[in-house]
Amino acid sequence: MSTEQELLAAVRELTERVAALEAEVAAVRARQEQDIPEEVVIAISAAVASFLGHRAKVKQVHYRTGQAWAQQGRVAVQGHRIIHGAR
Repeated sequence: MSTEQELLAAVRELTERVAALEAEVAAVRARQEQDIPEEVVIAISAAVASFLGHRAKVKQVHYRTGQAWAQQGRVAVQGHRIIHGAR
């Protein structure tokens, strides 16, 4: 019977974990569906126009979650260091 009880406990634990993950996914989706402020879209449009040298149309803007954006910025900054060899 202990095997049956262990199995039931494992199923309960997994059910609770799935419920927590579903709630987290719902919260992330709700955050992503929020409208992006007009000022942010204008700033992005200005940055794109400045970079390209002409006016461009911004078709989509998405919020990014995670560390990829910050990591890429660090790579770009740290990659510009000049390393001088010994003479």
